[in-house]
Amino acid sequence: MKLIFMYFVAVLKFKAKMKRIVPLVATVLLLFLFTTAASAQEDLVRVFRWYIPNDAQFVTVADGEYQDGQLINWGWTQKTLLFFAYRSPGPGRVAVYGWSNPVTRAHISICEDEFSDDQMLKWGYTQKHLQFYALTRRGSNTVCVYRWLVDKHNCWITVPEEGNTDYLIKKGYRRKFYQYYGIYRNVDAPIYDQL
Repeated sequence: MKLIFMYFVAVLKFKAKMKRIVPLVATVLLLFLFTTAASAQEDLVRVFRWYIPNDAQFVTVADGEYQDGQLINWGWTQKTLLFFAYRSPGPGRVAVYGWSNPVTRAHISICEDEFSDDQMLKWGYTQKHLQFYALTRRGSNTVCVYRWLVDKHNCWITVPEEGNTDYLIKKGYRRKFYQYYGIYRNVDAPIYDQL
């Protein structure tokens, strides 16, 4: 009888400990998951396209590369969100650099190893700077990103895949060139974490 009583006491003590341990383990697990998701979100950077009416040029700019007020002071307009990319390197990512040509006032974003630095300098481009890291492979919630040449103004424009691109050809865009994959995010993305 004493043995049965000791067994029930042990079971009750175990259940009491479990009532404290289960919430603790669940809390630690949830904290880990939220921290991991938050750090993934912090690594993302928005990528915008701006238009420079004085030069009839387009420029691709990562969030934080310049301050919006500074760009507006320079006369840049039509800020358009294109896609999301990464701030840091990682597997399956390629570095994207921004260059500008002080003579033609053209801006271009190119992937590392797309052209050598010597070639870019020969073409008159200077001020190379790292903008972001883009994906090299298609995945869920990605969008293919192309660079087009606008013949009329001899400038480059970054355009995410938008289905039928005939309207771009009618606008005088030529030399469509695949660059990389961006992350497409919509308003509901933070809710569903579609990354």
